[in-house]
Amino acid sequence: MTLKPEWLKIRPPSGEKYLMIKGLKEGLELHTVCEEAHCPNIYECWGGGTATFMVMGDLCTRHCRFCAVKSGRPNGYLDPLEPVKLAYAIRRMNLRYVVVTSVDRDDLEDGGASHFAACIREIRRLNPSIYIEVLIPDFRDDVEALKRVVEARPHVVAHNIETVRRLTPAVRDPRAGYDQSLAVLENIKKLDGGIYTKSSIMLGLGETKEEVVSAMEDLRRVGVDFLTIGQYLQPSKTHISVKEYVHPDVFEEYRLIGESLGFKYVASGPLVRSSYKAGEYFIVKNLATAQ
Repeated sequence: MTLKPEWLKIRPPSGEKYLMIKGLKEGLELHTVCEEAHCPNIYECWGGGTATFMVMGDLCTRHCRFCAVKSGRPNGYLDPLEPVKLAYAIRRMNLRYVVVTSVDRDDLEDGGASHFAACIREIRRLNPSIYIEVLIPDFRDDVEALKRVVEARPHVVAHNIETVRRLTPAVRDPRAGYDQSLAVLENIKKLDGGIYTKSSIMLGLGETKEEVVSAMEDLRRVGVDFLTIGQYLQPSKTHISVKEYVHPDVFEEYRLIGESLGFKYVASGPLVRSSYKAGEYFIVKNLATAQ
């Protein structure tokens, strides 16, 4: 296998804030996608006092070939106290911006949408001035389920298309789909045009430039506001392999193309992930100018 280039080398996790966040989430039996998905930015984000929490457990009912999160059968279990514990942890961390995501829960009637909404409401109750972003599954294209999340009024609702149209069947679980994900993003705007939407694309899976630009155009066509583009890194030998380590200059080119297409911001770089510096980009480029 090709060795990782210099620009993909990362620092090991450490530091006071990192240890504080790790202790909090373990003490309250919370999960973070930072750890579950082996995010390369965990030192930078946790060291800066921010984290992306993962609700509804750590077992995903789907099996995407790129994802490090464990697949399994949760059998309908949810922690009813999780919204309160999550809100308390966020308050202890004194966050200004939080990202909440989840595993896919096809074992639940509404895919977990009601639980998501409860988390949003509880976070806001204990942290009234916080900005909330949620990174949601597709809820099996159930618009009523999606409506429950939207009506809880997060500031940003994200849903990732992950890759280009051609590669979707090889990369994602068969229950996911390129057009289904676009429909989710479009329906969010139909339900509430005031909510910002966001998506993410991985590079290095064998996509062409034309396919990446086409995916960006598809996202803009359904009104997506924010885009992140990052390098796919193979979590283990059983996951889909990396076809290419994309040079930082190419990521910069995609950033400029995305901005020309009308995205409000594009975070594009080898180590960028879907919630990478979410608060910084969102607050600085949008909310700060409105206050």
